[in-house]
Amino acid sequence: LASGTLASFCLSESSAGSDAFAMKTTAQEKDGGYVINGSKLWISNAEEAGVFLVFANANPSDGYKGITAFVVQRDTPGLIIGKKEDKLGIRASSTCELAFHDMKVSKDCILGEFGKGYKIAIETLNPGRIGIGAQMVGLAQGTYDHAMRYILERKQFGQSVADFQGLQFAYAQAQTEIEAARLLVLNAAALRETDRPYIKQAAFAKLYSAQVAQK
Repeated sequence: LASGTLASFCLSESSAGSDAFAMKTTAQEKDGGYVINGSKLWISNAEEAGVFLVFANANPSDGYKGITAFVVQRDTPGLIIGKKEDKLGIRASSTCELAFHDMKVSKDCILGEFGKGYKIAIETLNPGRIGIGAQMVGLAQGTYDHAMRYILERKQFGQSVADFQGLQFAYAQAQTEIEAARLLVLNAAALRETDRPYIKQAAFAKLYSAQVAQK
């Protein structure tokens, strides 16, 4: 990572999205290492990444306590990177499906402790909500700016439609909601930066900013 490559965080699956720890990807111990089989969906930076942080259950009988994080190099045999999704937004970051077909990794590839992958996932997801919130604020602001240019240019009945009070109500409300979402994101970021409890505030920011971006 320090040399300039990108990394991908590989957690979500088709049946393990919100319930991420219900993953089906497994890591079976074999010949002094592990053989990983399964797949991941919606993996950011997958097309460009040089290293992948893959979460797999190495002891399914222990439930989520069997989840282990593995650092996997891009050229590892058995790692298959699917096509890049044609997304509506956040197009600067690729999103792909990954498949693991008898992918062999050494024990040295385990990040942290065996069976503690769920802790690594949670510690990554919590601050990640702030980043998602920031993305949604940017999306909402960009959409608002684009719409404002149009309504200022559009003429009806001899005047800009931006001068009609009904539209003024709408864009004043939109701008207020975007600013509120921005402040929620900034508050969560400030709390984390100063080592104060922030998890609930990060969830607030992600929830509300996503709602605003969809309006």
